[in-house]
Amino acid sequence: MGREVLAALLTDKRYAAVHAVGRRPLSVKHAKLFNHVVDFTASPTLSEIARIDDVIIALGTTIKVAGSQQAFRAVDFDAVVAIARAARARGATRLGIVSAMGANPKSGVFYNRVKGEMEAAVTALGYPTLVIARPSMLVGDRRALGQPERPAERFVALAMPLLKQLIPANYRAITAVQVARALLAAMQGTDQGARVLLSGDMQPIR
Repeated sequence: MGREVLAALLTDKRYAAVHAVGRRPLSVKHAKLFNHVVDFTASPTLSEIARIDDVIIALGTTIKVAGSQQAFRAVDFDAVVAIARAARARGATRLGIVSAMGANPKSGVFYNRVKGEMEAAVTALGYPTLVIARPSMLVGDRRALGQPERPAERFVALAMPLLKQLIPANYRAITAVQVARALLAAMQGTDQGARVLLSGDMQPIR
């Protein structure tokens, strides 16, 4: 997801500079790309970035990869909120967040509850413009990124062409490219307030 968000930003002429904040150095090189490696547990301030206008956060993991619920929450809640808070303190006015379908702070499902709590926390930061994307299952080649393959996603990718017309738009599998482009377009097209993009809203984007 982060790779596609970065690709969309680098080709968008409205942005003069793109500052990528992450846990590891990027292999991507571009004239307007600046890479910042941070320790999310150390309350990053982003003080090395002179000016921040828009922020898009596509940070996330899974409980399986993280190793525990606590480790998962440290990424999908603590780190996400820390970056959003730091950027707001540096003057950012527009925030785009990649969340998940089913996000709900009162959910009985741990994953959905953490996503919902994250959404509530970033909403409370007071961004004049906030866009939250809630994609359904993402499809793509995770192995090319060094990520473990998810059997359910592979099955959905194979079955989707046959079942597409039978599945409601919000529940159809979606590509990271669609989510990235839809989120960026919504941020540019939303003047004030908070907006939630459901997966069906993002399906038409190619």
